[in-house]
Amino acid sequence: MKRMLLTLASLLVVLTASPLRADDYQKTIDVFRKAGESASFFETAYGYAVFPTIGKGGIGIGGAYGKGRVYEQGRHVGDCSMTQATIGFQLGGQAFSQVVFFKDQRALKEFTSGSFEFGAEASAVGIKAGASAKAGTAGTSAGASADQDDARVVGKYYKGMATFTVAKGGLMYEASIGGQKFGYKAR
Repeated sequence: MKRMLLTLASLLVVLTASPLRADDYQKTIDVFRKAGESASFFETAYGYAVFPTIGKGGIGIGGAYGKGRVYEQGRHVGDCSMTQATIGFQLGGQAFSQVVFFKDQRALKEFTSGSFEFGAEASAVGIKAGASAKAGTAGTSAGASADQDDARVVGKYYKGMATFTVAKGGLMYEASIGGQKFGYKAR
């Protein structure tokens, strides 16, 4: 068990080790602006959180971690982090980008409060290609992509939030349940 957790921790470090630059956030926003339905969310959402790279891994027990930025009406207002713990059938590791849209100010305040979120997931991601579906307290989403330049995602608001993801790489099979914790620090 100790060895498995050490391996998982090492995998997460490797997947998220590169330092994020300002242009990483803009590149991620550009990918989602081209990715079907998520493009219109940038025009109508009160705000959004952008995570250029989230590293995820698991062998029965899993975890994920990523750093991001929070934008309110297009203006960078703070930094955030996402930590996830899961349990269930899962094997492998992956990296993905994620955007969480906030329909209104109330949803943004809920997100920046650092409240704990639970979710249920089922996904299969192949190297730079994948399909996934997610339903939880942070919204629903589905997507498929051959690579980041060919991403197509669909989603809608649930309790004022909508989550979109695009696979960056890795290989992971998963049917798990777990929780996500978002941290926030104002700029």
